[in-house]
Amino acid sequence: MTGFLRGSATAMITPFTEDGINFDVFGEMMEYQIAGGTDALVVLGTTGEPATMTEEEKEALMRYAVQKNEGRVKLIFGTGGNCTQKAVHMTRLATELGADGILAVTPYYNKCTQNGLVEYYKAICGATNLPVICYNVPSRTGVNILPETMERIADIPNMAGIKEASGNMSQVLDTARRIRGKCDLYSGEDALNLPILCVGGTAVISVLSNLVPAQVKKMVTCALEGDLAQANELNDALFDLTHACFIEVNPIPAKAGMAMLGFDAGIPRLPLTPLEEQHADIMRAALAPFAEVKA
Repeated sequence: MTGFLRGSATAMITPFTEDGINFDVFGEMMEYQIAGGTDALVVLGTTGEPATMTEEEKEALMRYAVQKNEGRVKLIFGTGGNCTQKAVHMTRLATELGADGILAVTPYYNKCTQNGLVEYYKAICGATNLPVICYNVPSRTGVNILPETMERIADIPNMAGIKEASGNMSQVLDTARRIRGKCDLYSGEDALNLPILCVGGTAVISVLSNLVPAQVKKMVTCALEGDLAQANELNDALFDLTHACFIEVNPIPAKAGMAMLGFDAGIPRLPLTPLEEQHADIMRAALAPFAEVKA
């Protein structure tokens, strides 16, 4: 299927306290995104740290997001994992709770075959009538959705697209030509947002837009409308901040950056650790052109 997502989507961080999720702050972050023009919120993607959350916490966060959103923007819930049975269960739960779409990362650690990927996505898509997005991020999972495999996955009726974060533009181009007209291509790597949009991508799913949703939205809009001069100018302005967002493993820098903007973002859960001070200085400097940064 095509046409599910167009524009900018934010891969939301999850603010934690020592006792659990800080729902009030998560709500503030949702409002910040909606005010910035973000088209969709991705909850429980990699940036949200679901790997260190309990099933009860995940369900509670999904419930809260639906209630707080009140249908204003699309909500996409991350449900993928390395246990297909659990991924199917979470997909059904997300559907029942009111998600607009599903994001399913490739299985990690068990490193399935390409045929295994096809069967995995068939199982997840079969568990819901919602649009499903594949998430290809081999640097984290150890599994790469090859273009010819995505061509097969794209034939699943409710497969909406692929969030591409392989970092390989040659592969992205091959995938794009194979799925064109079947499902959509989304950028899942902020450094490649603009080039992916230029080869037919319809949306970005962005970590960077946690910090600067309005700027990311404007760049995406310009690219989609064919104003590449303006899109390049905006992308150039975001270059240093994009780099800062990945100076340590995501979402460590994004959480630190949100704290610098005044949100009580908390710190990542172990084994992730707070941003190192020399990197915090880089984040502060990169944020300064866009907002008043707190010490």
